[in-house]
Amino acid sequence: MNIKIFAVILFVITYVCLLSLPRWRTHIALFSAAIFIAYGIIPLEKVFFAINWNVILMIGGTMGIVSFFIESKMPALLGDLVIERTPNVKWAIIALSLFSGFISAFIDNVATVLIVAPVAITIAKKLEISPVPGIIAISISSNLQGAATLVGDTTSILLGGQAGMDFLDFFVFQGKAGMFWIVQAGAIASAFTLLLVFRKFRQPVSAHERTKVTEYFPTFLLIGVVIFLIAASFLPAAYKPEITNGLICMGLLVIGIIWNLIKTRNFDGFKSAIKEIDVFTLLLLTGLFIVIGAVTEAGIVNDISSFFVSISAGNVFFVFTLIVWFSVLMSAVIDNIPYVAAMLPVTAGIANLMGIPPYLLYFGLLTGATLGGNLTPIGASANIAALGILRKEGHIVKARDFMKISIPFTLAAVATGYILLWLIWS
Repeated sequence: MNIKIFAVILFVITYVCLLSLPRWRTHIALFSAAIFIAYGIIPLEKVFFAINWNVILMIGGTMGIVSFFIESKMPALLGDLVIERTPNVKWAIIALSLFSGFISAFIDNVATVLIVAPVAITIAKKLEISPVPGIIAISISSNLQGAATLVGDTTSILLGGQAGMDFLDFFVFQGKAGMFWIVQAGAIASAFTLLLVFRKFRQPVSAHERTKVTEYFPTFLLIGVVIFLIAASFLPAAYKPEITNGLICMGLLVIGIIWNLIKTRNFDGFKSAIKEIDVFTLLLLTGLFIVIGAVTEAGIVNDISSFFVSISAGNVFFVFTLIVWFSVLMSAVIDNIPYVAAMLPVTAGIANLMGIPPYLLYFGLLTGATLGGNLTPIGASANIAALGILRKEGHIVKARDFMKISIPFTLAAVATGYILLWLIWS
């Protein structure tokens, strides 16, 4: 069998199994990765580099810091404040999703989920309701805002490098509204879908006696994560390693562990922090990175990119539409980072052949690829991290339950961005 055909078949089987067997996702991803390696589809020497170690280290470090954050009772206090200011469960979920979206515009989506999720879980426990809808809303809202600024997501950074854009260009570019405002319009549209989806969540919330925070240092650590991640985004790529964000999170975790050792004079806090690092989520992501690396190595992504050139036929609206919505579908099943990295130069080539500025197609690619990851529970690292948190709480989320919330949310956001981009940039 042709190696490319075999890679496609194995890839499709892998993702069908990932969606239909949620309890076995980690095992499926690792087993599929092993097959890709065994068949030589991805050379052994490239396996290590196919894994996004920056994401792995960042998730691991943030999980450890969040364990100290939870132990300090700060999430419980934040939950009390949300409950005091919202009339029912519906508005509590909306408030947390908007809050996570705001944070995610400036730091990585996964870090945002790990920071905000404990608050949602605390609220759910206080109100004796399922945390699943709230965590899903937080996750997809975080993914949405990742395209709003240069520092919100790796795909935005890739676009900035390709187009020579700086941080402010995402707000106003060439005298026109930038991606930030396109995303905010999509966020407003998707917020209405959340109101519709959660319309029956009318259980009243009542204020309890405010939780007393026992220690503020873990909160400062999390604030440090936000500040240092933003600061690192302004450093030129030549002056920082690719795992900069991961090193920041792991470094702050080490500081947190040392602080805990000095404070308690025992290793209980260290053991607790390490225990809270969800190994299954990290292994799932590792397996998926290898699978996507193998598919890319087999040339499948490049073949898809070449297909765009062959069918564009000089019709700008057609190719813009194709790029946006095909990117949505692709990002629903594969990691959007290698996809965007492969498609950016192709998009530039299409624009050059058509004799048009590339920015309409660039922004369409970013909109479809970044927001499209929200369609499925495995389409974005933030979704995988969110489901990992729920699994540790004893909740196994099926694909159909996730997609009941994610599909209307994603379609509303993408459709709004698609229309506005054409009206502003065509």
